[in-house]
Amino acid sequence: MSDPASFSDPWLILLVVVPLLAAPVCVLLRSAGGAWSTATAVSWAVVGIAIKLLITVLDQGQVYYRIGGWDAPWGIEYVLDPVGAVVVVIVAVIGALTMPYAKNSVEKEIRHDRIYLFYAMMLLCLSGLLGITVTGDAFNLFVFLEISSLSSYVLISLGSDRRALTAAFRYLIMGTLGATFYIIGVGLMYQKTGTLNMADLRTIMPAVIDTHTVHAALAFLTVGISLKLALFPLHLWLPNAYTFAPSVVTAFLAATATKVSAYVLLRTIYTIFGEIDLFADFPLKPVLIVMAVAAMFLASLSAIWQQNIKRMMAYSSVAQIGYIVLGFALASEAGLAGGIVHMVNHALMKGTAFFAIGAMVFATGSMTLRDLQGIGRRMPWVTAAFVIAGLGLIGVPLTPGFISKWQLVTAVLELELWPLAALILLSSLLAVIYVWRVFEVAYLRPAPLGHHKPAEVPLSMSMPLWILALATIYAGANATFTLNLAHEAAQQLMGGL
Repeated sequence: MSDPASFSDPWLILLVVVPLLAAPVCVLLRSAGGAWSTATAVSWAVVGIAIKLLITVLDQGQVYYRIGGWDAPWGIEYVLDPVGAVVVVIVAVIGALTMPYAKNSVEKEIRHDRIYLFYAMMLLCLSGLLGITVTGDAFNLFVFLEISSLSSYVLISLGSDRRALTAAFRYLIMGTLGATFYIIGVGLMYQKTGTLNMADLRTIMPAVIDTHTVHAALAFLTVGISLKLALFPLHLWLPNAYTFAPSVVTAFLAATATKVSAYVLLRTIYTIFGEIDLFADFPLKPVLIVMAVAAMFLASLSAIWQQNIKRMMAYSSVAQIGYIVLGFALASEAGLAGGIVHMVNHALMKGTAFFAIGAMVFATGSMTLRDLQGIGRRMPWVTAAFVIAGLGLIGVPLTPGFISKWQLVTAVLELELWPLAALILLSSLLAVIYVWRVFEVAYLRPAPLGHHKPAEVPLSMSMPLWILALATIYAGANATFTLNLAHEAAQQLMGGL
């Protein structure tokens, strides 16, 4: 149920409905150009709506919209608070930048007669991710989770490499398992509480928390969300999915999908179970910390040995998810703020990295390090954008990654978890190794003999790349807005504990 200080805003429903209704329009057009124009116009309209909602939330507080005028908890309610508004803006902006970037990229990587389907699926995925972020209903979240997941499976399968089909199938199997675990958890909660509204669940949950049914629900929810989040060791779908999907799909999913899943984990722990100290009453904290640290180290070690740059960055994503979950698991305001700010910063950094990789693939036709030798001299601006993202992943000062990791180190020191602070620093050194491998190949090795001059990267690809790269630079040089917002969100979320 909504907070008394919140107020109804119809723009909240338009945020989800506009791209949802535009997707079948792309199918009806059956034209690559028409579908691209429609998807681009709609995605930028969604950015306008998202920014308006962010301004409203920062000015007025929480906003809501009740579907059909039915009051919560009887009806489905959309709710947006500061942390949700930031996630919405990130998803919307990445989606809007993806559309112009996609025009030339997909023409080279996807069969022409399937391009209109690509844009339809992109809009469905965008709508699903936005719906996950704004819904205040646990079952409605499952519906949007399936919309985004099903469209993601199709997007990945459109890759030109036949292994994209296998990657999509593996993702489908593991994604279905994750969704099944989630909905079983929701069903068990409903059995004990009689409600699906998250705010209502929060108030009822303390009375039933000692039942075995709710304990099972918590376990199912945690495993299901972790599968969607690709939290180690439930990440096995992610490396192949990112490697063999079309480059623009990899960039979009890496910057948005796992961040939205992290947001779902955040809402589950701190909203649905917000009146209960899960970390004191259940062994959730050590489990999440162990999984997070394992991701930070083992995924980074896997990234070091990769010869395919997309697969390298895919394992890097698994490692960075570890930092986000570590912040959530610390159960302190500083730790939670660190997880939230890294969720935002990683979206910018990984979006920039995969946009740069997509431009390299477009220009050279390859994504192996051997074929990218000397790329720093052949494509200086594109490589420079990748280096900006890479420095952020390491956590070099004046980059967003430094802000996030410094916040996490501060949080663990406040809790006197000195070994954990050392592990954060050591895992960052592993990032130095795999980012250095790309730097060495790009700048310190000559181009392979007989190589062809790279194709010219069109402005429609280089402009979105550098918009994200400049946003990454700004987020590192001026972190006040995101850090303040993260701390404000952490205070609100920790209020019940």
